[in-house]
Amino acid sequence: MSTSRAPRIDWLLMLAVVGLVTIGTLLVWSATSARDDLTGGDPTAFLRKQVVNVAIGVVLLLVVIAADHRWVRLVAPLVYLASIAGLVLVLVMGTTVNGSKSWLMVGGMSIQPAEFAKLAVVIGMALVLAERAAGQWRARVGLTDVVLMLVVAGVPAVLIILQPDLGTMLVLSATVFGVLGVSGAPRRWLLLLAGGVVTAAVAAVSAGLLKPYQVDRFLAFTNPDLDPQGAGYNVEQARIAIGSGGLFGKGLFDGSQTRSGFVPEQHTDFIFTVAGEELGLVGAGLMIALLGIVLWRALLIAQRTDDVFGRVAAAGIACWFGFQAFQNIGMCLGIMPVTGVPLPFVSYGGSSMFAGMLAVGLLQNIHLRTTTPAPTRYVMAERRPVRLVGSR
Repeated sequence: MSTSRAPRIDWLLMLAVVGLVTIGTLLVWSATSARDDLTGGDPTAFLRKQVVNVAIGVVLLLVVIAADHRWVRLVAPLVYLASIAGLVLVLVMGTTVNGSKSWLMVGGMSIQPAEFAKLAVVIGMALVLAERAAGQWRARVGLTDVVLMLVVAGVPAVLIILQPDLGTMLVLSATVFGVLGVSGAPRRWLLLLAGGVVTAAVAAVSAGLLKPYQVDRFLAFTNPDLDPQGAGYNVEQARIAIGSGGLFGKGLFDGSQTRSGFVPEQHTDFIFTVAGEELGLVGAGLMIALLGIVLWRALLIAQRTDDVFGRVAAAGIACWFGFQAFQNIGMCLGIMPVTGVPLPFVSYGGSSMFAGMLAVGLLQNIHLRTTTPAPTRYVMAERRPVRLVGSR
């Protein structure tokens, strides 16, 4: 049997990511090519930037794939600490964009540490459970384990809510909930956690931690007609753009809503509206199908791996990608409140692309070191399947 890693790479996962990145780059180009206010008259400005983002992301992905799994476990705490340091730096010297102090300017590049915090929380929680499991295939989760994992997630969560970055906080909360569920935490604890999150959200609103525009977005979500020219404007224009695309769309670069710039932040948070208008139901459905393949392969990797760290990390990444995609597409369709979260691998932005590619690299790394069991063979005896001695 070949020991080469290449044949064992999950090529279906890779092809799905390549498809999403390719479609996303074209959509970013289409959303910005006619916007002189964004490009300064250069229609290919954002295309070139996104290609650079993708290239850097691919390098990061390959580095993680090539890394020895023991090295990955060793570096995991450093990644977590680095993300915490980045979140602290944002609060101290960050740049405010769209009401949130979420960005660090490094040279000519803007970095959003909260994007990396999602991956850091996933691997941090996985590492805690793996260390407590001490080599067992399945850890027995107790109160101490849950508390430790919540502490790992709680530190970056507090720093993110102080920015305040409500969208990332929602994604992080869903990811933590999913990781705890996969790890085997008792259901009653999950229910208590859900109640605690709701209570904390109410307290944050009452204490004035959220900006007025963020509260207005939630009010507009409950009633889009409440302020159609203000808080409800984004959703209203997004629906018009998606609805005008029909079955096959108006064609790439031919969307009237997109070319006219009616939908704000269309190359980032509302990139799905470009797909809906220019590629139609078929094109947007293809994009959702590719996202579904990524989630399917991540969950399959989690199911097949033979160690606790890999299983929890892969499942956590699936929870992260799944909820973030649902939140992004949902707000474009008006079934979720408007929050600033990118569509994984599709929206413009370096931080989101880098964090996503690192996560895919980790999935592949876990997949490569998974011992795939030989097919199980059965014989029938007394009408029950009996496993033959020597089969795995």
